[in-house]
Amino acid sequence: MEGTRITVFDTTLRDGEQSPGCSMNVHEKVRLARQLDQLGVDVIEAGFPIASDGDFGAVQAIAAAVPRPIIAGLARAAHHDIERAAKALQSAIRPRIHVFLATSDIHLQHKLRISRQQCLEQAATSVRLARTFCDDVEFSPEDATRTDPEFLFQVLDAVIEAGATTLNIPDTVGYTVPAEFGDLIRNIRERVRGIERATISTHCHNDLGLAVANSLAAVANGARQVECTINGIGERAGNASLEEIVMALRVRADKYPYYTAIATEHLYPTSQMLEEITGIAVQPNKAVIGRNAFAHEAGIHQDGMLKNRLTYEIMTPQSVGVPDSKLVLGKHSGRHALSLRCEQLGYHFERRELDDIYRRFVVLADEIKHVHDHHLLELIRESDGESHRIPPSRVPAERAEAVAAGAEEARRLFPAGVPSEFSAVSLPANAVPDHHSEQEDYLWGV
Repeated sequence: MEGTRITVFDTTLRDGEQSPGCSMNVHEKVRLARQLDQLGVDVIEAGFPIASDGDFGAVQAIAAAVPRPIIAGLARAAHHDIERAAKALQSAIRPRIHVFLATSDIHLQHKLRISRQQCLEQAATSVRLARTFCDDVEFSPEDATRTDPEFLFQVLDAVIEAGATTLNIPDTVGYTVPAEFGDLIRNIRERVRGIERATISTHCHNDLGLAVANSLAAVANGARQVECTINGIGERAGNASLEEIVMALRVRADKYPYYTAIATEHLYPTSQMLEEITGIAVQPNKAVIGRNAFAHEAGIHQDGMLKNRLTYEIMTPQSVGVPDSKLVLGKHSGRHALSLRCEQLGYHFERRELDDIYRRFVVLADEIKHVHDHHLLELIRESDGESHRIPPSRVPAERAEAVAAGAEEARRLFPAGVPSEFSAVSLPANAVPDHHSEQEDYLWGV
């Protein structure tokens, strides 16, 4: 595979669980960890062992049950935290201790009440202690994006010298913007001594809705690990969304020459499992895995999808584990989608007959929002629909050719950005033009 490999660090079980209402018990955490393993994440941050006996038990259980990925335990830059994390990770084949300490003046003065020099010494001492327990130590300067850059570079210098192997740069309060964050990552790469011995990581929060954009800017400027969560859950407005980062890198490989080991067909099942475990529903318009991500109601969109799905979809639903696209019948739908659904139900109408059904359909859709099959069948029966049933033998043979043509066009138009499995195979069967001119069909389809 071309490009540079990006490590995916999933913190759904730690930072994600800190989202109000998203707490999980040990059994649920182990179950989700196994699904994250199947998804192909490189690092699972299993919890914060010092926080509670439950968190300690969860990290311990995941370390024993999920051998392939790196299993990380979070620890404050404190002796007891680090020892507790090391103990929880004893069964892990690939353990990582993740140490964090705030570095911004606002945190040092108002939360920790220590000086910059004390911060510098505490960070280095804690990383050295963590290295006595395992070789893989990550350090995070909390609130890095509001930290004086020169002091941040000093802290990073010190923890690399102490043995940190990953430097994670958190945008803890979602304050930064992409250009600014990209510059910070580039400056770290250019200014921090010994940086070639460590991996630069990023951990972005979504308070301004920029977590994914900031993560991508970091990758473009040298970060090689992204910390993220399923469904973007996490403190306050959440974390960078794993599914959005992964699919942005995959679909726009022409702009981002990087790749991950994520098996993207497991994205939607993993999202659904998390929703089931937490009881927190994913917003319908959530990118990639929301229930409307591959649903089309507008007549113009439906008409385009019926002719070639490339008109309104940049990835296949199957590539992220969604069974197929949906054409939703509502007040914005057009005659083309209505005609298709009538045909799928076994009825065929001429233009004038369909116009009559369509007029009544729009009135009904305006009242009930979504028109289901039983509503549509009632409208058809009112139009003497039994005389319009389609014999089973009249399935147009040319549809298979149109499907194959759509698949070939997908590969031609988006050779790098669209997954190789992008095809028109699951397009509705009448993805071929009517006998009218293209412009007339387009207008009539709406």
